[in-house]
This record gives sequence, structure tokens and C-alpha cells, in this order.
Amino acid sequence: MMTKAHDVVGYQMLAQSQVMHYDEMDVPEAKFSYDLSPMAVVVIHKGRRWYDFVTSVCAIIGGTFTVVGLIDAALYKIIKGGKQL
Repeated sequence: MMTKAHDVVGYQMLAQSQVMHYDEMDVPEAKFSYDLSPMAVVVIHKGRRWYDFVTSVCAIIGGTFTVVGLIDAALYKIIKGGKQL
């Protein structure tokens, strides 16, 4: 601020390096404006195809068979191994 015989002159620096003058009673302020473009999300629900269902069922059956086989083999080794001692 500069003082000239009771006159107060203020300066404000903008992003474009332009000097703005404002009176003593005015309050400097920062203004931000955003131009947000509207967005929309479109949700389309499609049913599952029959082959997706069949593939999922086969995967569940195969995974169950594998896990049961591993447990069976582990129990067999534990039980048979205990008898040999």
C-alpha cells in the first residue's frame, strides 16, 4: 500500500501479472471459478449368458473336487504313516 496525503491506494497482483487498483474500503479477495462439465454414468444390467453360468458351475465343482482330494491324500498319509511306526 502506498500513502499519499491520506489517500490509500492498494494494488492487487493477478495471475496474468496485471495490476488492479481498489479503493481503501474495498477488501481484496481471491476468486476461483471452475467450469465442470456435467458427467453421466450409464449403468446397463445385462443378464448372464448360459455358458457363463455353466463355466462357473464347472469351476466350483472342479475346485471342490481338488480340495477334497488334497484333504483325502493328507489324511491318508497321516493315518497310514502312523500305522507303520
